[in-house]
Amino acid sequence: MGKKNMRRISILVTAQTVHNLERLADMDGSRNVGKVVDKLTREKMLSLHVGKRERLRG
Repeated sequence: MGKKNMRRISILVTAQTVHNLERLADMDGSRNVGKVVDKLTREKMLSLHVGKRERLRG
């Protein structure tokens, strides 16, 4: 596998959000909260893009 274009960031979230991110990581099987954040962001951006496309068609 080649190099990934990764950046290190720090985020400040509530305890409840940390708990939920860890639960999502467990369900995903990765146990990596960073991957969960990446996946959630990717899914949200795709849904926004699809919504924009549908508005342009309408």
